[in-house]
Amino acid sequence: MSSTNFEELLEAGCHFGHLKRKWNPTMAPYIFMERNGIHIIDLHKTVAKIDEAAAALKQIAKSGKKILFVATKKQAKQVVADKASSVSMPYITERWAGGMLTNFPTIRKAVKKMASIDKLTNDGTFDNLSKREKLQISRQRAKLEKTLGSIADLTRLPSALFVVDVLKEQIAVKEAKRLGIPVFGIVDTNSNPNNIDFVIPANDDATKSVEVILNALCSAIQEGLEERKVEKQENEAAEAPEQKKDRKPKAAKKGKITDDTASLNANVASKFISKED
Repeated sequence: MSSTNFEELLEAGCHFGHLKRKWNPTMAPYIFMERNGIHIIDLHKTVAKIDEAAAALKQIAKSGKKILFVATKKQAKQVVADKASSVSMPYITERWAGGMLTNFPTIRKAVKKMASIDKLTNDGTFDNLSKREKLQISRQRAKLEKTLGSIADLTRLPSALFVVDVLKEQIAVKEAKRLGIPVFGIVDTNSNPNNIDFVIPANDDATKSVEVILNALCSAIQEGLEERKVEKQENEAAEAPEQKKDRKPKAAKKGKITDDTASLNANVASKFISKED
């Protein structure tokens, strides 16, 4: 896994924080200096934190678990959707529905409802409905698709949560912490990093900044997925000869039974012949 490029972060503007009057004092360890009333984030610490988060996400992906990406702010929506999709991970880019994690069974019911509507369309039942019913169902399907379509494959709670703006997505962070789900987050100078397990101090407002960080993290996730695939293939290859070995003794055992049966028949025949004599 390659380390994060300092120059790339600098060019993307990851070091630009918020105005000094908007800062959160808990971010002091990650602030390098103040310039023209704006806090400058220490990118050396950002690089270290990105590498740390990337290593953890790689292991989660390698174990076959899901990471839920959350970004409902306009600047990060499309970037997160593209990057999460590229590594086959679920994401939320529309409004975070309260209870998305803490009331997960209800969310799953809504996803199943979306699947049942699709079933109506595929089996021809939808065509037999009235125009008004068709319109109502179509609107309901579109609404569900917009909010839950990106997590349709999430059949169980995610093993980790990645958040772009921890201040904006504080409800999602609280739900994850309540359930003991580790939280990875891009934390700007106006946010509180105390509730984040893997803090990435950086500019969370610039699209380029978010994209550069996600590139590093998603590359690590992809590596984890590929390693998992290779290990799976190696295990299957190792199990194949073992299965062949297990079959050989069975064949020998079958032959042994045949020999024993033949000898038994010979003894019976010899006794029968001796009686006749």
